[in-house]
Amino acid sequence: MNPFALNVMLAVVWAALVGTFTLASLAIGFMLGYVALLTVRQLFGATTYFERVMRVLRLAARFISELIVSSLRVVWDVVTPTELSRPGIVAVPLTVSSEIGVLLTSNLISLTPGSLSLDVSPDGKTLFVHAMFVDDPEKLRQDILQGIERRIKEAIEP
Repeated sequence: MNPFALNVMLAVVWAALVGTFTLASLAIGFMLGYVALLTVRQLFGATTYFERVMRVLRLAARFISELIVSSLRVVWDVVTPTELSRPGIVAVPLTVSSEIGVLLTSNLISLTPGSLSLDVSPDGKTLFVHAMFVDDPEKLRQDILQGIERRIKEAIEP
């Protein structure tokens, strides 16, 4: 059986044992199932499931940290009398090769306060981003490429 399906099954069994089918009980069951499966990972042979889960968690942590930092930056710009924002539109050359990678990159950028994905080129290689703080367009490109996009590539591409 595939480790992910087994992990989901363990999460449902945990929720049934606890007696509540809430998102919290399923998440706890999933984490406990992951730890249990991690201890017997040799039984599954060659699988990338365990590494991929860690990569997805690193992506989530990176997004949450960027969400907090950008939220504070936008709040600071709103509450201070001096205007710190220098909005602009920047073309970001993407290195992700899949459509889901482009979709995730553009959506996570749009979910971050102070930035918005405007469009993707027809070939899917360039993302146009409107940002509230564009002091240095090249630095913004590198922040996107070395931040969210790199974590997305690690999480979804083999």
